[in-house]
Amino acid sequence: MESNMKVAILGASHKPDRYSFKANQMLQEYHHEVFQIFKDQKLTELLGQGIDTLTLYVNPQILEKELNDIVALNPRRVIFNPGTEDKRIEKMLQNKGIHVVEACTLVLLRTNQFDKA
Repeated sequence: MESNMKVAILGASHKPDRYSFKANQMLQEYHHEVFQIFKDQKLTELLGQGIDTLTLYVNPQILEKELNDIVALNPRRVIFNPGTEDKRIEKMLQNKGIHVVEACTLVLLRTNQFDKA
């Protein structure tokens, strides 16, 4: 993955104590173009944006409802942050040719692995 990626955050928050808020700040610090998807928004708003990475901050029950939109968005990679993991959904995405990573976006950024994972 190249630097300065287009990254979408599913489960974005305006609350500074949330990890999705911290991820947004850190992704911008690392010069990535960030698209935040809050709970009242749809992923389909990003169709045509060419999203490189979709990083998840929603529980698997919500994720299940978003599965078709994730596939339609067709990101190159989906990061399942801690607490979002769902092996069945991960397998479905992999079967669609989407690279899946179980990791913390913040840790990947701080350890210079975000562009490589």
